[in-house]
Amino acid sequence: MKGEDPLTVFLENIFQLSAALLLLCSLFYYRHFKKTKKQRNLTPFELSIYIITQVAIFLVQGVI
Repeated sequence: MKGEDPLTVFLENIFQLSAALLLLCSLFYYRHFKKTKKQRNLTPFELSIYIITQVAIFLVQGVI
């Protein structure tokens, strides 16, 4: 937008980049747990992170 502060634009770009990086990392983390789940049972902590990651990815897809 015209007249926006360059620092604000820069910080918004950094925020969007960090959100994309977080989504990418969570996809890799989900894939890791999916492979581990095929090899052995997940611990309760791993299972909770696995479920939370699934929900988070689903919610982010709804926003995008």
